[in-house]
Amino acid sequence: MASVTELGPTLDIDARLTDIERRVDLLLNLTPVNAAEAWADFERSDFGTAPTLRLRPLEFEPDLVRRELYDLPIEDVADPALHKLLVTKRDEIARQITALEDRDTTKFVYGSLQLYGGITPQLTAAAEKLLAGIPAQGTSVPGVTAGVFAEAARAEIQRYQAVYPEFPMHVDVRDDISELMVSFGRLLIPENATFRADRVEPLLHHEVGTHVVTYQNGARQPLTMLTIGLPGYDETQEGLAVLAEYLTGGLDPRRLRVLAARVVAVDLMLGGAGFLDIFATLRDKYQIPRKTAWIIAIRVVVAGGSVKDAIYLRGVARLLEAFAEGVSLDALLVGKLALDHLPLIQDLLDRGVLHAPWVRPRWLDVPGAPERLDRLRAGLSVTDLYEGVVAA
Repeated sequence: MASVTELGPTLDIDARLTDIERRVDLLLNLTPVNAAEAWADFERSDFGTAPTLRLRPLEFEPDLVRRELYDLPIEDVADPALHKLLVTKRDEIARQITALEDRDTTKFVYGSLQLYGGITPQLTAAAEKLLAGIPAQGTSVPGVTAGVFAEAARAEIQRYQAVYPEFPMHVDVRDDISELMVSFGRLLIPENATFRADRVEPLLHHEVGTHVVTYQNGARQPLTMLTIGLPGYDETQEGLAVLAEYLTGGLDPRRLRVLAARVVAVDLMLGGAGFLDIFATLRDKYQIPRKTAWIIAIRVVVAGGSVKDAIYLRGVARLLEAFAEGVSLDALLVGKLALDHLPLIQDLLDRGVLHAPWVRPRWLDVPGAPERLDRLRAGLSVTDLYEGVVAA
């Protein structure tokens, strides 16, 4: 059985790649710093003037970081699977750097496609079917402030700490971000955000129960890349987080419509539509509420055109296929990884290089979750999830 000490070169390179990706910080560097002001300006223009979104300056020198990446002695790693994993991760970080250099240019969208992949006609058709089949609903549900959501998040983390005392508390309310996110294990909440009261619990299972939990599980592994994510992990991670919402009964019709609208918005952007056309199509054709249509549209046009938001519905679709084929949920919780990595992860688990997940997500034990998981394993498609929500 291989031991961790036998993986010396691998672990050293893995740690250095992790450090480099933390410095690059793709997610934060693609988040507008002026979204609240831009929304106010958009409202004042009677929704007729496209917003100007500002991104933070990069705090690293791209050429120096790129040189550091390609100076890593990956050729010293003898294990073929681990060698390929390290090379692929190095090249992914290099693409992140190039994408960040290309922000606010026409080249950015090509970097986004390289990082997240495109969309198929089948995915777009599924999204349109969801939008056509789920009636649009009003937004009469009361909202809660960022401060209230932060308190709910801290209470949720305390529930984990009751079982896992070393589970850390990292919740920050910030004025320089425009969307809820988990960045390197920290839950970041936009200061000006409001959240539908009935979305608080599902969002906590999504953000804390999936993104933070898999980060902490990855932090207990010798491969630190399992905290920042193995190459291409985003699709599987976001799909798993959405299914956590489903398992807890929180994947409601409004949320499904948003996930579908994101795919349609990406399709429109790739077809040449600008912000105003995307916003108007979502609002007028698909009856997406104005503020929601705004959020979807800015996420798609940011930096020059991002395809990232298509991965949520695509990730759900791929996971549904995997669950129907009997994939191990435990292996997906080891850290941040993609479905394509499961053979390697299982091999490393079998050899004792990796350990079983430290934290079990609370969403597996919510009343009704086992029955919903059985439904997934019996075989559902993305478009079946609406009926599943009604029946749950």
